[in-house]
Amino acid sequence: MEKTTQQPNPSNIMQIGLGFWASKVLLTAVNAELFTHLVKKPLSLKEIKALFDWNCMDRHASDFLDTLYALKFLIREGIGETAIYSNTVDTDFFLDKQKPSYIGGILEMANNRLFGFWANLDDAMKTGKLQNEAANNGENLFEAIYKSPEKTREFIHAMTGIQVGNFTAFASKFDFSNYKTLCDIGGSGAMLSIQVAMQNPHITCNSFDLPIVEPVALENITHFHMSDRVKTTVGDFFKDTFPKADVIVMGNILHDWSEERKLILIKKAYEALPDGGAFVAIENVIDNQRSQNVFGLTMSLNMLIETEEGFDYTLSDFENWTKQAGFKTVEQIFLAGPSSAAIAYK
Repeated sequence: MEKTTQQPNPSNIMQIGLGFWASKVLLTAVNAELFTHLVKKPLSLKEIKALFDWNCMDRHASDFLDTLYALKFLIREGIGETAIYSNTVDTDFFLDKQKPSYIGGILEMANNRLFGFWANLDDAMKTGKLQNEAANNGENLFEAIYKSPEKTREFIHAMTGIQVGNFTAFASKFDFSNYKTLCDIGGSGAMLSIQVAMQNPHITCNSFDLPIVEPVALENITHFHMSDRVKTTVGDFFKDTFPKADVIVMGNILHDWSEERKLILIKKAYEALPDGGAFVAIENVIDNQRSQNVFGLTMSLNMLIETEEGFDYTLSDFENWTKQAGFKTVEQIFLAGPSSAAIAYK
């Protein structure tokens, strides 16, 4: 048998190493609300330049839009100065700011905050210190963000954007037949509660978070006409007792904290549940071999950038912590993309 030798290929190295080029093109388009404008009607190169007051050459505007076309974020008819651009099915559904399916909040935050902070990953690895706006004043991420109403709203919409697909999937995949009440700890904009209530008419939900977050949650609850079945409770999940419920959920909460603080939250969830109740963590649960879920691994690095002590975890980690708190069994439900619901039963 003839022996074959694989030839070295730099393609993957270059694609990943310079991946921020494509990333920044998409983030810039989202931040400018390009896809939202294209829902109204397809636009020409000249119309897009005028709309966004771009003063670059036509060639560079074409380069930008054609990069989005090559990346399959736009549809294009014609080429060059005659080109007409419109949305794809995905960008129309997920990146139109007027739709409830909009996930661009996390991309807006990536453009406005995370892109610059990730440039300091080298320093984060060397020092073990966070690299965001709280880096020099001794605050944590949330204290720094919640100082500003604008940043607070952006952060809440970002958390909704990154999780809305998971919340929708969880609301349909989890068996709620034996439960009547749910409390979302750190419920942010109340979107998880809204999705569960919409898809499970017998469930009433409570979104628990800090007072500064409540106005955005109430706006969302009103918008989706869920005021009769989704309520809000204000409090601090480290200082205050959790509201009692049959199901306690935390979406992108545990990964913000150290193992010690994770255990505190898990034990508080256990105490708030009845026998047979379920504790659910919706996050980018890393596979136990730590070799497949790249998004989960890089999200854990994002926790270094953002929180210093936070990290993402495997299902084995989750099972170990929940067993320490007294939970009996654990299961995993795969949701949207790299995310899962890690579930512990009391």
